[in-house]
Amino acid sequence: MTIECNWPVDLRPLGRSGVLVSTVAFGAWPIAGVTTVDVNDEDSIATIRAALDAGVNFIDTAYCYGPRGESETLIRRALAGRRREDVVIATKGGIHFGVDGKQQQDARPETLGRECDESLQRLGVEQADLYYLHAPDPNVPVAESAGAIGRLVEAGKVRLAGASNCSLPQLEQFHRECPLAAVQLPYNMLQRDIERETIPWCVERDIAVTAYWPLMKGLLAGRMQDGAELDARDSRRNYPMYQGEEFEKNRAFVEQLRGIAAGVGRTVAQVVVNWTIHQRGITAALCGAKRPWQIEETAGAMGWELSDGELAAVSAAIEARGPAAAKRLFS
Repeated sequence: MTIECNWPVDLRPLGRSGVLVSTVAFGAWPIAGVTTVDVNDEDSIATIRAALDAGVNFIDTAYCYGPRGESETLIRRALAGRRREDVVIATKGGIHFGVDGKQQQDARPETLGRECDESLQRLGVEQADLYYLHAPDPNVPVAESAGAIGRLVEAGKVRLAGASNCSLPQLEQFHRECPLAAVQLPYNMLQRDIERETIPWCVERDIAVTAYWPLMKGLLAGRMQDGAELDARDSRRNYPMYQGEEFEKNRAFVEQLRGIAAGVGRTVAQVVVNWTIHQRGITAALCGAKRPWQIEETAGAMGWELSDGELAAVSAAIEARGPAAAKRLFS
């Protein structure tokens, strides 16, 4: 599938830094192949390169994106021959795969230091542009983890510090110990809790907000037809939004979005991501992909805005949908 990708590119700063990132970022979780089916190295590398060619300069990965860092390694391979200064690379530490094959949290300072070194080696870079605490470790004070990342910044291994999957009190603790440039949290049309307190807190302090799950793991991409069944191996089957009555409500909601998208001459995914990146306080939306056409499509959310009438139609559809059940998982 080929989609035209000659769109203007939106660039915004990460917090108060001079680092400019595209408002659509490439989320590199799918290419790790942990919860996504039909992933292969050739397509994954082509997808990363397609993202860059479509104007996406912001790549988001993590130490635990793959039991052996598959995502970071694929990024290194895909960026071979590209100018380092043309790409902003964010990665995360504090979660790894244990011998039992399950993700485990460990955000002790010594672990964050070791994982950062390994991530840099896998990525083939001397410095990560942005390094997040992937999630707060219940056994380690957030301030200790923040201090460790602050020391990575001081050592030049990390340019900017970030925190992901943290509550507002945890973000406050982190920021006191180590100034935050960005926070990463789930946010989409159906999951908007962070609008109440976290986004205003970030806006007041010029901290960037990078939103993951803007398409709710593909649910809001507009490509699931009535009666479609997820592969038995697909982890999305475990999410409340993909089950029973919630799933049917979400399908009906997407149909409303489909009508709006048709009027705009865009795809549903482009309308959803465009809405996301123009919400107050949102710096970038992380869009996962495992095939080039997927990131080419979502990159088409940049460079234009929905009209007031179109925004009103989206708001009406969201209100009619009502509160959605959600299950928060790290990503």
